[in-house]
Amino acid sequence: MALAQAAAPAEFWRDLKPLTNVFKPGCKPEVYLKDAATEREELYVPFTDTVSSRPLWISPDQNRWCDVLMAKAAGLVNRHYHPHEVFAYTISGKWGYLEHDWIATAGDFIYESPGEAHTLVAYDHPDPMKVFFVVKGPLIWLDENGQSCGHFDVFDYIDLCKAHYEKIGLGAACVETLFR
Repeated sequence: MALAQAAAPAEFWRDLKPLTNVFKPGCKPEVYLKDAATEREELYVPFTDTVSSRPLWISPDQNRWCDVLMAKAAGLVNRHYHPHEVFAYTISGKWGYLEHDWIATAGDFIYESPGEAHTLVAYDHPDPMKVFFVVKGPLIWLDENGQSCGHFDVFDYIDLCKAHYEKIGLGAACVETLFR
């Protein structure tokens, strides 16, 4: 027999008092970015000739970052390998990996296993490709034979973001506000 549940009144929590001691000593506040997948193109850091990244959260200590990757038309992130897992959620557009038979569109979630190599491509689509990524560890760049030919880690990402934000007048220090 199923138990009947009474519907909770709308915003039943309104009379609760907020906590006054929110952060433990040494804890940094949350990162809150309104409209994270913004249309403001200047906030996207050119990653390749066809793909840009909006940094949302960066952890130098963990060699990890979160971003929104964007391509306004057909795009490419060169072949690479991940020694750690990567999480992706598709906000808009159409993208995939040449090495897989799926194509992600808005609402699709992808978990990339540690040890996976692939070539990220953005397909032509009326909406720009925008994907929220959680990246842990470096990307190991691969040549056409799948051999390592370089790397890109959180420190390279920080340098890239700082240079872009300095160039557009926001200042390199604005990237450091994302450090946690």
